[in-house]
Amino acid sequence: MAYIQERQTQDGKIHYRVQVRLKGYPTETATFARKTDAKRWAQQLETEMREGRYFKTPTAKKKSLGELVDRYIEEILPRKPKNAYNQNNHLRWWKEQLGHVVLADITPSVIAEYRDKLAKETTPRKSLRSPATVNRYLASLSHAFTIAINEWGWVDASPFRKVSKLREPRGRVRFLSDDERERLLEACQKADDPALMAIILVAISTGARRGEILGLTWREVDLTGSRITLLDTKNGETRVVPLVGVALEQMKALAATRRSDTDLCFPREDGKAPWEFRKAWERVLREAGITDFNFHDLRHSCASYLAMNGASLAEIAEVLGHKTLQMVKRYAHLSEAHTAGVVERMNAKIFRSIQEVNDAQRTP
Repeated sequence: MAYIQERQTQDGKIHYRVQVRLKGYPTETATFARKTDAKRWAQQLETEMREGRYFKTPTAKKKSLGELVDRYIEEILPRKPKNAYNQNNHLRWWKEQLGHVVLADITPSVIAEYRDKLAKETTPRKSLRSPATVNRYLASLSHAFTIAINEWGWVDASPFRKVSKLREPRGRVRFLSDDERERLLEACQKADDPALMAIILVAISTGARRGEILGLTWREVDLTGSRITLLDTKNGETRVVPLVGVALEQMKALAATRRSDTDLCFPREDGKAPWEFRKAWERVLREAGITDFNFHDLRHSCASYLAMNGASLAEIAEVLGHKTLQMVKRYAHLSEAHTAGVVERMNAKIFRSIQEVNDAQRTP
């Protein structure tokens, strides 16, 4: 809301002091010789604030979204190697769509319009983007605006604070049935590919992510101590997981024929980077007759097997490397029998005296 005060100077001249206050923005004040100029300034400022186009710094009216993306990719992405590839793709999409627009004109309504465009676009795989993927695109550009506010001083506020994310469906729990698991491992054996077999067995038995497994070096695999140390994890914390059973035996067999020109457990041909095994993975899925299954679902399989074999949610979270139980609650229904057993044992213990009395009364 704007407040205009008429003031008179000592020499008798009249001027108008206008003050604009709007929740979420700093109070702005200006003085004009004419009341009409004061009203026009206040109306324009209030409109810009309500539409999310108000920026105190003049840089926002000079710098384009393309310049923001270019600087972010050059200076910030190198600090985030784990997410750099996807974020780079996200940001380049935004630049392609809105790179010519100055930052002052990137309003919440503009972001919402292109959010919806993202959701309706067909990807190169002939499918629509999921709500989760659209939200990742939003998050990438939102962080670029955060850097522009906090570190570069290009803008004062982010248009994303008024933009809603798409509702994401509850995380799916797709895991291998006993029959599917046997068929998948049989297909791997027929393919005679010990590296692929090792990757799949480690994923199922430890719940490690695809990137964590592919980044493994032999220094991080303790075959004697039967454990793997995961250094390059999603949350940046080191995690140690047991390596036992057939997964351990397969890794031992792989170690016996390891290459001398690289320390990677699963290198590509030149040994300079991890193996891109997508084609081999898709081939064994086809041969096993398994559909609607992603590599990440092997992680779900591990968690599901743990739940069905009596592991608590806290234990599952520790194995998978989750800091909270929120992400593993999706497996709670699989451990109902275990939960029922815990409650039954607790009741039997604390109500033992009453139960003994009841049993005695029922005995003839």
